[in-house]
Amino acid sequence: MSFSTRHRRRDLLKLAALFSTSNLFTPWSGLHAQTKDDVLRIGYLPITDATPLLVAHALGFYEAEGLEVAPPVMLRSWAQLLEAFLAGQVNVVHLLSPMTIWARYGSRAPLKVVAWNHMSGSALTVAPTIQSITELGGKTVAIPFTYSIHNVVLQHLLRQHHLEVVLSGRAPLTNNQVRLVVMAPSDMIPALAAKQIAGFIVAEPFNAQAELLGVGKILRFTGDVWKNHACCVVAMQEQDLHQRPEWSQKVVNALVKAQHWILTHREETARLLATTAKHRYTPHTEATLRKVLAPQSQEQQQYEQQGIIQHPAWQDQRIAFQPYPYPSYTVTLVEQLQQMR
Repeated sequence: MSFSTRHRRRDLLKLAALFSTSNLFTPWSGLHAQTKDDVLRIGYLPITDATPLLVAHALGFYEAEGLEVAPPVMLRSWAQLLEAFLAGQVNVVHLLSPMTIWARYGSRAPLKVVAWNHMSGSALTVAPTIQSITELGGKTVAIPFTYSIHNVVLQHLLRQHHLEVVLSGRAPLTNNQVRLVVMAPSDMIPALAAKQIAGFIVAEPFNAQAELLGVGKILRFTGDVWKNHACCVVAMQEQDLHQRPEWSQKVVNALVKAQHWILTHREETARLLATTAKHRYTPHTEATLRKVLAPQSQEQQQYEQQGIIQHPAWQDQRIAFQPYPYPSYTVTLVEQLQQMR
């Protein structure tokens, strides 16, 4: 078993323990003691999904609202991020929208979605030799988390092309089967380069990075499959909303300001998030981040010509920002989750 596989299983086992009946209230019962101070503690993954949370920190938007904020904490996987949030180590995070439904209604986790964090921002990247969804038959594709918009969109695409999803086992696949494996985003490019997987669907900038490295190519953008879909949402502790509503509102105010700023400062945003910037929020180069946050118009045209973008009239941006959480999206998301394997 590889190092990354051991750690993925360990992460999932930790989450299973958190959500078990015997431990249902144990980790959360001490949350008030751990977060009773007014310090904002942000947890995030080094992906563009976290952009508003990080920009608000870099530009002092939290402090402008009168908040005290600790340096944001970077974690490696969705399982680790959710675990840190449920354990009270951080009190504001970006989470995959299906993950919040699973945690809130499947496991009664005391969290609340207070805003959308971004829209689109993900893609299906495949080995350079693969030309179509159908060619994924008989192969393995990585997803970042079971309860993710990535899994929802990928399974939708596979159903459209009459491909069967396989989630477990090591039996050889038929030409109409695709095995899905959960993998940390940072492991996906090395796995694709080593031909351990045929593709991955994940948040940016890993798709852009695979393009720049020549390791993979984008087959579809998720925002071109599901128009204006939310990906990550901002989650906060339910008790914070009840016990300190003004504090909570100030957090949301800062995030809304950050999203508004990003829309007109995309290149500056790429610089703020780059590994060479002051805070070193991510390990990514400015060039990689700019490819996502401030793409060139000729790239859009190339994607359209190659059939990667099939709905140009949607005018989907590689990543977009809009904080209001539309209920209609959640309704459709639940319907899609019910169709998943």
